[in-house]
Amino acid sequence: MHCLMDIVQLTIIIISIVLTLLVVVLGVQMWFILKEVRSSFQKANKMLEDFGKVTGSVGEGVANLSGLVSGMKAGLSVFSALHKRGGKDD
Repeated sequence: MHCLMDIVQLTIIIISIVLTLLVVVLGVQMWFILKEVRSSFQKANKMLEDFGKVTGSVGEGVANLSGLVSGMKAGLSVFSALHKRGGKDD
């Protein structure tokens, strides 16, 4: 009977050691996974910031182009008015 208890205790100790090692290995793997997820989020954040800068630059360019077109329209309307006035004097 005493030998049977030794086998059961030894089995429980071995199982406990194996389970402890598995939990430690899983913990280390989770650490690496979370580290990689953090790195991925940082890269995505940088991409979004760069995208914001690009869209701001494009928007600024479109606004400048709009101002240029408005200026050209105004210049052409002044030229057209002067041309019409010149035609009436003749």
